[in-house]
Amino acid sequence: MQEDVEQRSVVLATNCTKMTARVLASLMRVALNKIQRARDAPVEGKQSLHQLAKSGTLQDIEISNDNIKAFEPYARKFGISYALQRDDTETPPKWMVFFRSKDTALMTAAFKEFSAKTLTKTHDKISVRDAIVKFRDIIKDAVRDIIKHKTHGEHER
Repeated sequence: MQEDVEQRSVVLATNCTKMTARVLASLMRVALNKIQRARDAPVEGKQSLHQLAKSGTLQDIEISNDNIKAFEPYARKFGISYALQRDDTETPPKWMVFFRSKDTALMTAAFKEFSAKTLTKTHDKISVRDAIVKFRDIIKDAVRDIIKHKTHGEHER
């Protein structure tokens, strides 16, 4: 009886070790597949021009210096791979945005949304400085009127 129990416990121990080795091997296979898929996936977002050129033909759009940082959230939102290149041949220098030619539709949509937000932002809001100047002028005029009426001999009642 003792021998039978010992034999069964040895069999159980070896089966558990084999099972954990199999589980570990399958988990490692899954992890390696995930790493390989992530490595082979196309890179999105800001890249170098050389890295972007590896993926195929490129197109470009010219933008001003003020709009470079403002455009980046829209490019990320639409998953566009792009590269920025400064053109120093002209004064003032201009920036070129290079992107893959297959991303043309996405780039158009991103620029539409970007330009719509930019245009509405400039027309809808008055800057704080302009508002302060406007209200300061109104207050100055109101104070002048009160002082003017007091100095012309009107009696206060």
